[in-house]
Amino acid sequence: MTEDSHSYFQKRAVALPFEQAIARTREALSAEGFGVLSEIDVRATLRKKLQVEFRPYTILGACNPPLAHRALEAERDIGVLLPCNVVVYEGDDAGHSVVAAVDPEVSLGRVGNSALAPLAREVKQRLGRVLDAIGADLPAARAG
Repeated sequence: MTEDSHSYFQKRAVALPFEQAIARTREALSAEGFGVLSEIDVRATLRKKLQVEFRPYTILGACNPPLAHRALEAERDIGVLLPCNVVVYEGDDAGHSVVAAVDPEVSLGRVGNSALAPLAREVKQRLGRVLDAIGADLPAARAG
């Protein structure tokens, strides 16, 4: 597993085929108190709407209800930034996938409500643990 961090998301490359990466992502999200509220099969959508082929790519809309409630109590309109998106896509190498999660400190930080900062930090830590758990017992994978 390799780790990668950008200004608005964090990601890990894992030595898992796509379907296994999706399953482990769901398990790791659940272990951190997140449920999946929505799932978008980007590949199927692009095929249907644009008649183009794309790598397997799924967007999971993850929500931790107690944390979402706290965010909504602090900022009623925060729902436009919820749920936390986690993407899983097939990597460039056979049998490898990439899992990426939004950085809630960046997205919630844009709101300008200081009451959200500790919450955003907690969500970022939880999502980081999710990403770490997906590839915890796997050989290193090349980011892609």
